Amino acid sequence: MAADFIATLHYKKTEDGGRTGIVYSGYRPLIQFEFDTMPTSGEQKFLGKNEVNPGETVKAEIRIVGVDYFAGKLKEGIKFEFKEPQRVMGTGVIEEVLNPKLKTV
Repeated sequence: MAADFIATLHYKKTEDGGRTGIVYSGYRPLIQFEFDTMPTSGEQKFLGKNEVNPGETVKAEIRIVGVDYFAGKLKEGIKFEFKEPQRVMGTGVIEEVLNPKLKTV
């Protein structure tokens, strides 16, 4: 399946509550956009690398499950958190919306 948007992701350092080990491309945390309380699962495919360490920043293609729910609501510059159920792993910013169904009209 095609990516829905490209984002810059910043992974929290371990000492700041982030993961303790490497994250591999294909990681699927929950994504919580700043404008909504509904999370969605989002697969992260890193651009130019296969793994990320805590504290690193990377660009990634993101594919979300909640396309219908978020239809017409996404645009460049929107911030989000990505998390595992009980803790935030990092933050992201949408750089480019690829899926026309998701773009704000």
